[in-house]
Amino acid sequence: MAVTVPECEPEVVAHDDDSAVPDESLAYGPGPSVEDAFDAMSAAAPKGWRVELIEGEIHLVPPANGNHEEVVSEISGQVRDHRKDLGRYTGIGLTLTGDAPVGRVEPDLVLAPKGSFDDDVRWHDPAPVLLVGEVTSPSTAAKDRGPKARGFARAGIPCYLLIDREAEEVRVHTDPEGEKYTQIAIVPLGKTIALPDPLGFELDTAEF
Repeated sequence: MAVTVPECEPEVVAHDDDSAVPDESLAYGPGPSVEDAFDAMSAAAPKGWRVELIEGEIHLVPPANGNHEEVVSEISGQVRDHRKDLGRYTGIGLTLTGDAPVGRVEPDLVLAPKGSFDDDVRWHDPAPVLLVGEVTSPSTAAKDRGPKARGFARAGIPCYLLIDREAEEVRVHTDPEGEKYTQIAIVPLGKTIALPDPLGFELDTAEF
């Protein structure tokens, strides 16, 4: 579900002297910004729901089902087996610079050196992130393939892993440039796919 909140401006009324000034009877001040609406919706969201701001739209994401979480857990376990030095984070909020307004997302999985998010802030700089991962559901697939991929690229996140269950394929996006990843490796769901350095191992998706 996406909600766009437009900026509101007072109506401008022309006068006899050819000047234009706001009509004070209509000037209630600017309406809520997208950021204000996002903050309000985040505070009011039911427990377990995620609220994300992507390319100026507010997205409400319901709690994931068990199948979705099994896939995330399997990815996390394989990372642990190969790279015990990395933190495997779920529920971490990232700030996507380059978006206007600035994006706010909670990827299904974030890989970064341990200690990268040892603070009390809600939204984090993505600079230490090595990989973000998303597992699609029918309600999120289009967002994960398009707006989120562009946002991750604009933020300079070096690798985006997309487990696209609806398309039955796995995509590894690398080499971000502007608002796109210039390299995308694709395999059918159930096959292995290489995760690039500094991860440097094969992800087996047979259990997905």
